[in-house]
Amino acid sequence: MNKQKIWFLTLFSLILILSVYYITMPNELLTVINEKNKITTTKKASSNVSAKNTDYLAVLEIEKDEERASMAAEYNEILTNSKSTDEEKNNAYEGLKEIDDIKAKEEKLVKKIKDKMKLESYVKIDNDNINVVVKKKDHDYSLANKVMRLIQEEFENKVFVSVRFKI
Repeated sequence: MNKQKIWFLTLFSLILILSVYYITMPNELLTVINEKNKITTTKKASSNVSAKNTDYLAVLEIEKDEERASMAAEYNEILTNSKSTDEEKNNAYEGLKEIDDIKAKEEKLVKKIKDKMKLESYVKIDNDNINVVVKKKDHDYSLANKVMRLIQEEFENKVFVSVRFKI
């Protein structure tokens, strides 16, 4: 056997051992790691909010992210809890998936508003209600109407869109 084969077998064995260790790791340890990551993320977000030149849209985005992170932490706790039933775990998984889907839709809408209308915006989807904050000094009803129509194009069902203007 040559050196390349020996190195390959050594690295493959190491990866295999680490994979088995990760799979057999206790759920409590994973929960502790998730909580530490959440605390670190919250501290970083809080330090970003405390900056003097904080943008209003950025503050709204951070608040929304913190709210979703706490919901995701609750779902993760249900998933890692050994006493949870299969139905509870399925519901928690669906909840996590829904959070990701909503976040993707919001990002898509923000990008669409920026690309088509050249406006900075914040979008929050809450069931059939969509709140939009546009960064613009003038409160223009026709612009608000255009934003509403642009957002409604993305949905098959009727949604209720509210548009606010902030500097």
